[in-house]
Amino acid sequence: MENAINTIGVLTSGGDAPGMNAAIRAVVRAALAKNMKVKGIKRGYAGLLKEEIIDMDSRSVSDIVQKGGTILYTARCEEFRTEEGQKLGAEICKKHGIEGLVVIGGDGSFNGACKLAGLGINTIGLPGTIDLDIACTDYTIGFDTAVNTAMEAIDKVRDTSTSHERCSIIEVMGRSAGYIALWCGIANGAEDILLPERYDGNEQAIINHILEHRKRGKSHHIIINAEGVGHSTSMAKRIEAATGVETRATILGHMQRGGRPTCKDRVYATIMGAKAVDLLAEGKSNRVVGYLNGDFVDFDINEALAMKKDISEYQYTVSKMMVR
Repeated sequence: MENAINTIGVLTSGGDAPGMNAAIRAVVRAALAKNMKVKGIKRGYAGLLKEEIIDMDSRSVSDIVQKGGTILYTARCEEFRTEEGQKLGAEICKKHGIEGLVVIGGDGSFNGACKLAGLGINTIGLPGTIDLDIACTDYTIGFDTAVNTAMEAIDKVRDTSTSHERCSIIEVMGRSAGYIALWCGIANGAEDILLPERYDGNEQAIINHILEHRKRGKSHHIIINAEGVGHSTSMAKRIEAATGVETRATILGHMQRGGRPTCKDRVYATIMGAKAVDLLAEGKSNRVVGYLNGDFVDFDINEALAMKKDISEYQYTVSKMMVR
């Protein structure tokens, strides 16, 4: 089946994630090594529908492995959610000779890849999301960099919080998944961690926790709040009013998406990109590459999308034990 596909495309879709460029580079160079042609599609599915398609060679991906963001840019596309948009996307792929497509993104991007697979375009998905919220994989491209970026920022906020003897609520990204918050909560020694999967809205418990720590002589209090819980600024005002402790909210925001990818994100993204090309060369389609139990594997996209993922109860329990 080697070289059954002669031309492949690659795109990045949804939110950007550090390591996407490493994945793009791997797709291009692994495909060239198999004598395939490669076309880059700019701005995700939106760019596909507008035919923003370029030829790529080895030089196209020189000096990008260390860069954050994505050289192909990214965008969201409502039109591609429609049947008409999906059919148009498949027609454009065929028009440009694209027989296989590597889609780097999250669940929404994989839904689009699945639709294209049903329309005759062999598709492979790579999990590119800082949220670590794709159930079929223990690793997603960008999470390691994002969580390290957040951790370093929280260390700095802790320094000033300690100096001013205040409570700090630090909001990290994660709309429906609390992995960044959980990991930072453990790594930064937070007193409270608020996760979309676990937070019950009991603000009084947080207030009591702060007051208990004050009685025991603790002069500062760090709360890591996931974006999916949110309302950090209003929460800070209520906590200050209830405790008398100066309380500030810091929202880290999109800084967590940027920056140079870590070694792990560069290496894992590279291996995933190469594996995607291998799968296309084998004639496979509608697959998503993952990392599970120490190995790089692949799943049917429909199967992967049907999987559910929750925060590790043991990790959450450990995070609670660390607060004293």
